[in-house]
Amino acid sequence: QVQLVESGGGLVQAGGSLRLSCAASGRTISSNGMGWFRQAPGKEREFIASISSSSTTRYADSVKGRFTISRDNAKNTVYLQMNSLKPEDTAVYYCARSYYIGTDSSDKSYGLWGQGTQVTVSS
Repeated sequence: QVQLVESGGGLVQAGGSLRLSCAASGRTISSNGMGWFRQAPGKEREFIASISSSSTTRYADSVKGRFTISRDNAKNTVYLQMNSLKPEDTAVYYCARSYYIGTDSSDKSYGLWGQGTQVTVSS
């Protein structure tokens, strides 16, 4: 049974940085695209970033230039480096494993999800 476990969330001031990690256990994720999504209270889950099996990346316009997704297949882990954080980045952040190898932005392309990690950015 493959599991995804996010970590690295927390409380940070606006302008600060956090690095989220998503560790997969039970099976390698090297052949899968991986994604990060977030959901703020009262809002729908939204795509943030994805990385293909060959490490091509894709970002939502709202985070482009501030967030960086990366992967370390040897550690079976995906990362999301978040810089220049804003209060509107406050949300629960989820990582997910795609059914495919590419950089999908639709949550329908993802079949395995982590439990989420809270990120709170204070103004």
